[in-house]
Amino acid sequence: MSALLPLEEALARLLAQAAVEPIVETQCIPAGEADGRVLATALVAGLDLPPWPNSAMDGYALSLADWQGEPLAVSQQIFAGQAPVPLQPGTCARIFTGAPLPAGADSVEMQENVEVLADGRVHFLEALRPGQNVRPQGQEIRRGEVLLETGTRLGPVELGLIASVGVAQVEVRRRPRVALLSTGDELVEPGQPLGAGQIYNSNRALLAAWLTRLGCAVLDAGILPDDLAQTRARLAELGEADLILSTGGVSVGEADFLGQVLREEGELTLWKLALKPGKPLTCGHFRGTPLIGLPGNPASTLVTFALLARPYLLRRLGVSRLEPLRFAVPAAFAWPKAGGRREFLRARLEQGRAVLHANQSSGVLRSAAWADGLVEIREGSTLVEGDAVTFIPLAELF
Repeated sequence: MSALLPLEEALARLLAQAAVEPIVETQCIPAGEADGRVLATALVAGLDLPPWPNSAMDGYALSLADWQGEPLAVSQQIFAGQAPVPLQPGTCARIFTGAPLPAGADSVEMQENVEVLADGRVHFLEALRPGQNVRPQGQEIRRGEVLLETGTRLGPVELGLIASVGVAQVEVRRRPRVALLSTGDELVEPGQPLGAGQIYNSNRALLAAWLTRLGCAVLDAGILPDDLAQTRARLAELGEADLILSTGGVSVGEADFLGQVLREEGELTLWKLALKPGKPLTCGHFRGTPLIGLPGNPASTLVTFALLARPYLLRRLGVSRLEPLRFAVPAAFAWPKAGGRREFLRARLEQGRAVLHANQSSGVLRSAAWADGLVEIREGSTLVEGDAVTFIPLAELF
């Protein structure tokens, strides 16, 4: 029996494979359609932000050098979106948040610290300092500055930043074409009647949504029956895909034809991991097309895609940050028996502690819907309640 492959070694091999098979083609698309896409060229600011000094408060703009402590007349009123005229000497300007500072002004006093006299002049009640309540030109962004590096995965915040410098089109990597297939006579798509011994195919729905969130184009390759000839023929139809992603049929059972075809006509680079759930992962190539075969049990599918297939796809897209956020939290459970495989348990945080779902079976997906993260238990580890464990939020993986 071959030794089980440690998780870190399996991931390193997959990332090395991804690095030599990058998705290099790019396309220019409207920024509003770029959520989840990967930036192909660095975003460089074409302007200062703010583009001119502006007020951080509703109040009064003045020149401290021109003020001797006496009340000042108000010579103009400036709203956001208006172009002011230069400040008249010996006066101040009524100004509102975000409005450009008039030339000659260097400070803004908030309206709460100002007394408006009966003749319309204003009296400043507190000591003033140069630059107070003023946002200088270029305070946030300088023209020519790199705002987002190549390989940045774009989300709502990044798209907001792109919009803030007036960019309407972005160059992104093209979507990877992922052929998604399931294996097994027992599988039926939702909406169809179940026959004897059959179950609904949850893995396809899980992975199709996940792949779409990662910016992939999903090619529905359907359900493969438990038939060697049909398995071989279906795989041969998927040569245009950047990746064949399958669930089930990758161990050594008599009906595991996908693994058999890969061994006979392809290249097997990974098989059997020291991982729970998720031991029977298979990776390689079929006639030159990369293939990742995930286990068929839903929780195993979730864990192996999150930890291995997801970073593999992101690396092919040139994404710079692959590792999800991890942090330590106290365990609200004991783990008295050390295991020989790395375990990832469905858990949620309650009052700052990791609470496990009662059912950690690899065939149970409901536990993942209940959970908000995965708890990592390293090989050979035991725990008592209160020990620190590593927690990975599920939101980091989508």
